[in-house]
Amino acid sequence: MILPENIPSNAKQELEKLLNGNKNFINGTPTAKNMCLSTLQKLALYQEPYACVLSCSDSRVVPEIIFDCGIGELFVVRVAGIAVGPNVLESIEYAVKKLHVPLLILLGHDDCGVMTYANEHYPEMTEHFQSILKCVYPVIDHAGQYDCNNKFARKHTLWVENYLKENSQIINSAVKDEKLYIAKCHFDHNSGEVYLINENLERI
Repeated sequence: MILPENIPSNAKQELEKLLNGNKNFINGTPTAKNMCLSTLQKLALYQEPYACVLSCSDSRVVPEIIFDCGIGELFVVRVAGIAVGPNVLESIEYAVKKLHVPLLILLGHDDCGVMTYANEHYPEMTEHFQSILKCVYPVIDHAGQYDCNNKFARKHTLWVENYLKENSQIINSAVKDEKLYIAKCHFDHNSGEVYLINENLERI
C-alpha cells in the first residue's frame, strides 16, 4: 500500500505498523506479545499509546485484534456507528492533548447496523437512538441516501473527520501543526483488510 505523501513521519511510522499488524491478522500470524499481566503491571502508573482509534462498538470490529496489538498500544474509543458526541469528542481530545498520539484512525466497517437503521428510517427521528441518528443523518442530508450501506459508512467516516476538525480546536490545531494525522479507514469483513479511503470514497 502506498500511503499519502502528506503524512508526518511519526504518524506514517505508526500507521505502517498498524497496517502491517493487520496483514498479520489476515494471514493468521499474529505477533502481539503485550497481552499478559506483566505488561499491564509495567503500565500500572502511565500509558503511552502510539495511536488513537475511533471504531464502532460492533462485536466484529476489535481494533487490538485486527491490528495485532497488545495492552497499552492503542487508545480506543468505541461507539456505535462511530457516531461523535461530546464524550466521544473529548475522549479523542484527551488522547491528542494529554497522550500526544500522532495518529488518529477513524475506522468504519462493512455491514454497520447504524447505517442500515439510518437508511431505513431517514428522515424520521425515531423514539430510540436519537443521538446516534443526529450524527448520521447529516451525511444523508448532504449527499442523499446510498443503496450500498458500506458506501454510506465510508461517507460517514469522511463526515466524522470534518466534524472533529470543525468542533475541536485541540484536534484542528494538532492537524494544522502536523502533530496529528487523521487516517480515514474502512474494515472489510470478507477479507479482514483495513484500507484507507480518499475523499471520493475510493480505497488508497
